Amino acid sequence: MSKKFKSVNLLKSLKARLIVSALLLILVLMPLIGFTLNDAFKQQVKNAAKNELRAYVYSVLAVSEVENNQLFMPEQLLENQFNVIQSGLYALISNTSVKYDAVTDSYPEPPAMPSAEKKTINKDTPRLVWQSDSFLGFAAPRDLPLPATGQSEFSEIVLEGRPHLIYSFSASFEQSAAAQNNVQTQLQPFPITIHIIKDQADFQQQVAQFRKQLWSWLLILMVLLVIVQLVWLLWTLKPLAKFTQELSAIEQGHAQQINENYPSELHAVARQLNSLLNTEQSQRKRYRNALSDLAHSLKTPLSVIQSQKALSRASIEQISIINSIIGHQLKRAQTAAGSSWHLGIKVNAVCDKLVRTLAKIYREPQISISQIVDAQAIFKGDEADLTEILGNLLDNACKAAKSQVSLTVKRTATRLIIIVEDDGKGITPEQQSQIFERGIRADSYQQGHGIGLAIVRDLIDSYNGQLAVSSSATLGGAKFEFSFGQEAS
Repeated sequence: MSKKFKSVNLLKSLKARLIVSALLLILVLMPLIGFTLNDAFKQQVKNAAKNELRAYVYSVLAVSEVENNQLFMPEQLLENQFNVIQSGLYALISNTSVKYDAVTDSYPEPPAMPSAEKKTINKDTPRLVWQSDSFLGFAAPRDLPLPATGQSEFSEIVLEGRPHLIYSFSASFEQSAAAQNNVQTQLQPFPITIHIIKDQADFQQQVAQFRKQLWSWLLILMVLLVIVQLVWLLWTLKPLAKFTQELSAIEQGHAQQINENYPSELHAVARQLNSLLNTEQSQRKRYRNALSDLAHSLKTPLSVIQSQKALSRASIEQISIINSIIGHQLKRAQTAAGSSWHLGIKVNAVCDKLVRTLAKIYREPQISISQIVDAQAIFKGDEADLTEILGNLLDNACKAAKSQVSLTVKRTATRLIIIVEDDGKGITPEQQSQIFERGIRADSYQQGHGIGLAIVRDLIDSYNGQLAVSSSATLGGAKFEFSFGQEAS
């Protein structure tokens, strides 16, 4: 599940998507180019071999002569490879006008091949009437192509278990009339098919060498393209990274605005976000000033009324309650929870300040306050709010404790957790179940858990936090644990 969660988060990143798409494009496109170039080169080499064999056909055809139904060829050909035994280049000439004699089980004289081949030749195979010296030692092939007169055919053939290229061209010699015993005889045309056969070793070697060089260079090119793509993407996305850093600085309270020196696509976003920040800060300042003025304007008449000697004890008590309610609601209204996304303070700094202050206040009896605080823990909110929350909880814990108070601050991947424990009498299970009920105030409980808990509860609720009260397993007293949902810094 964790790997799946990480992969999903990775795909949510624009940078990751661009990098993955660029890599996929390279990994798919470059092999396709490689296969295409390799196939094109192979076809080009084959066409070159075809043209070469065609030229050999014409050179053999140029020296061929037919008289009286007999083919005459020179002893040596101009291309020396035809004269060297098993040189890899062979020339054969077959004739289809010579009929197979079923009575003698042979072709009529003159034979054009060794007598040992006569009995093994197929009746439907054209008879070889000539072969180059280079073909000596090979058995006559039985599947020679036979194109129509004037046509050619280029294909592959296997000789002695090795692949060869073969180019066949059919031609027909017209013979003039011959006189025998003063009788004019009209000779029939003499059709022949010239076969030029070449070993594919050179062809395959060229293709293999080209393939090796091609994929070597493509691999190098792929690596270079990946590097160039990564550098280009990082350069292109650099404004986004800077934008993210500035937002993080605003969240942690290190900056108030975003620099608007961004590309046009982000410039409008930065300008609007700065306008939103300025508007929110101005409204918040006016709101707090108005509340402060309201509180002061109410306190003065209340002080005058409270100073009246004719007031009864009940009236004085009600005026005190009004003062407490005004102070409580003022603190609640001034909370920065609505704008906490662009605030951020280090929790350990607030904790150290409170612990030093409380250590001076609670000297008799001496209260030992131990703290385990994550130095990297960040509270996404106002420092005054966190001070109010921790101050009330620690103060209540010191009042209820016998000698020890413990403060623990830790963080997980998604939450900030703060725990305050003491070694006092604790809170009963009945009180624990009632303390969060609407209309039940914390000051209705025992000494050490006064009205401050109501303020704490309201502040935590304003930040959408969670507060739980239980018994401390280590110190034996009360345990207050509250947490806020936020990403780890």
